Amino acid sequence: MVVLNRTVLVADDNPLVTQLLAHRLGSRGFNVVAVEDGVKAVEAAHRLMPDILVLDGMMPGLDGFAVIKTLKANDATASIPILMLSSLKGEKDIVGALSAGASDYLVKPFIPEELVLRVKRLLEAPRQ
Repeated sequence: MVVLNRTVLVADDNPLVTQLLAHRLGSRGFNVVAVEDGVKAVEAAHRLMPDILVLDGMMPGLDGFAVIKTLKANDATASIPILMLSSLKGEKDIVGALSAGASDYLVKPFIPEELVLRVKRLLEAPRQ
């Protein structure tokens, strides 16, 4: 799969996570844009129309669950695949994110290469 010029929006309030993701995904040919809270994630998604959103579950402003609901309720952003990346690992959290419209869910701490493979897989899947 060719990933050049595919834009990944990363929303996480932990700068170490955003730096790691920017490095890993950027080294694979992705354009990475990082924001640090849910409000900025929604704004950036509307402005950039990224190919995928990697989203933290717990952030200031809007949390990841509210971001998913907001983006999925808007026709312009509803088809953007969302990979929720969160330290919340309970069944309620995972099922809640997937039910709200997340395309996939990965628990922190995560294996960076697994995240890259999941991003690629979501980009290969047909958009709904």
